[in-house]
Amino acid sequence: MTTSVAVVGATGKLGSQLCELIRESADFTLAAELRSTSDLSEILAADIVADVSLPAVSKSVIEFSVTHGKNILVGTSGWSRERIATLEPLFSAHPEVGALFVPNFSLGSTVAAHVATLVAAYFDSVEIVETHGVTKIDSPSGTAVATAEKIGAARAGDVLAPHAEQRARGELIEGVPVHSLRMAGIVAKQDVIFGGVGETVTISHVTSSNQSYAAGLMASLRKTVGLRGLVVGLDSVLNL
Repeated sequence: MTTSVAVVGATGKLGSQLCELIRESADFTLAAELRSTSDLSEILAADIVADVSLPAVSKSVIEFSVTHGKNILVGTSGWSRERIATLEPLFSAHPEVGALFVPNFSLGSTVAAHVATLVAAYFDSVEIVETHGVTKIDSPSGTAVATAEKIGAARAGDVLAPHAEQRARGELIEGVPVHSLRMAGIVAKQDVIFGGVGETVTISHVTSSNQSYAAGLMASLRKTVGLRGLVVGLDSVLNL
């Protein structure tokens, strides 16, 4: 028996890739392919929903899906921990529905971010530099935001971030300065840089092909089936 999926944002890079993976899958079928401007009623034809649309559209997709009893995988950028918390009343009102928020479907990126949280306890100086292609709409990236939030949660004390009021010092997320580059010729890269007395440690991850998202996309879809409540991160799927 297969599970049918409605993909919102199906014409985007990630959406197109997800649709192709579903077509090739033995346990999923593609029920609907929606643009970000499509009528959301098309979602009703599916068992579950995958939202890889735009930050401005994503909330309405989630609200429609949850109120109609559809589990949803959210891969749209812009969902910080604070923003996700605003949805808790929605899920409290619909405890039978589940949602999985994944800021990055790359296995390598997820493992790198997990390692960064382990290192974070030993260094007071921490900064993140993330680079994406010129077509990425949001900055900082959802991956960088999630990484900074996890680093902040893993530390007992504040991050050392001098002159944080200066604009060139980046955006502070959980006290961690995050710097965003948007450049031609790159898919994605993130460096988490730790500084100590006489040494630095850099945890770096580079995405050279969107194919790196395939395994994480399918694992996340499978996790979404039968999910209850609100779950965040591919690390939750991988049991890190």
